[in-house]
Amino acid sequence: MKVLLVDDHPLIRQALRAVLTELDENLEVFEAGNCLDALALAESQPKLDLVLLDIHMPGASGLDCLDSFRERLPAVPVVVLSASEDPFDMTHAIDAGAMGFIPKSQSSQVMIGALRLVLAGGVYLPPEAIRRTSGVPPTGSVSRGASWRDIGLTERQAEVLTLLVQGKPNKLICRDLDLAEGTVKIHITAILKALKVTNRTQAVIEVSRLGLKLPTKR
Repeated sequence: MKVLLVDDHPLIRQALRAVLTELDENLEVFEAGNCLDALALAESQPKLDLVLLDIHMPGASGLDCLDSFRERLPAVPVVVLSASEDPFDMTHAIDAGAMGFIPKSQSSQVMIGALRLVLAGGVYLPPEAIRRTSGVPPTGSVSRGASWRDIGLTERQAEVLTLLVQGKPNKLICRDLDLAEGTVKIHITAILKALKVTNRTQAVIEVSRLGLKLPTKR
């Protein structure tokens, strides 16, 4: 497994290296202290599995960096690590295409669990962020860790949802799945209905709340 750490503090990167050994015994970790170095390094590693990105670094905005990762390397999941615990920052990062947001105040056990969820195709937000921002009622009797089949999605709908939680607009979803835009809109309507939500942001939050398992990258 290959993981890229993007943080301007060497001590933070060193600590994260130690924690990440729990993910995989053959873990290979790459480090960058800024966005430009991170993008160059990521593009030189075609089999990169995960990016951990601090959104508060000198120079380019962390969210701008996130946008660049989503544009250049859309298949690589990006998880934001931040000292911020502001729900607005959390949901803004998810809206921008992050597959997770982990406050640096969280324990190493929570971090590893969150990263395993993301690597399995899920989305992670801290429980407190979900409670404070979603306003979404529980989805019936569906339990945490359910799969897309458990909420009644077809395989194609699950593929659309996978791209939706990555922050991709309809046109890119159409291109990636070779679907007409009208077909994608029909799938998204069905997805929102299955999740009992009314918009994309609520859908992403509900996917995180449920720990929903989605298809892995194609």
